[in-house]
Amino acid sequence: MKPIGISGAWTEEKQVFRDERGSFREWFQGEPFRRTVGHSFDLRQANCAISSHGVLRGIHFAGGVPGQAKYFSCLRGSVLGAVVDIRVGSPTFGGWRTVELGEENGRALYVSTGLGFGFLTLSDEAVIVYLCSAAYDPRLEHGLNPLDPEVGIAWPPEITPILSERDSSAPGLAEAGRRGWLPSHSGRNKSS
Repeated sequence: MKPIGISGAWTEEKQVFRDERGSFREWFQGEPFRRTVGHSFDLRQANCAISSHGVLRGIHFAGGVPGQAKYFSCLRGSVLGAVVDIRVGSPTFGGWRTVELGEENGRALYVSTGLGFGFLTLSDEAVIVYLCSAAYDPRLEHGLNPLDPEVGIAWPPEITPILSERDSSAPGLAEAGRRGWLPSHSGRNKSS
């Protein structure tokens, strides 16, 4: 696993084996993950999202304690994933990194608690699956507008993003901070 430049986020290159029958890849293995990250992944929920070209989902995160870490992989098509450091007091607060995940590159992405994540579908359709360290709780789920100019994620300009009402009306980073939604870099969330 390789760090991506924001503490708590790593990519992992997975070999994809192809032949006339199709393909195979090992999606997740606990022991190498634990050695790199320093703790086991406590699986509580697994999700699958199927999105059309141009769909932009996120930036989502779970507030409260314990938060929600996620491990993403794109099994069909390709997406551009964006990790945003939303931890108040972090040296990289407000910073972001993008990583392409796709069936061809076999790349996986781990996003620890306290970080936000969103993705833009680059292919005609994409199937993204992700493991979650906590079950979904609508009371703790928050989002930032993925087009917030303050954060300034460089989404590909040739793609017109398609957002849900929830994502397009989500606050920017500054407003989310005023609402008390953002986690603390020290690991103690300010609100639930």
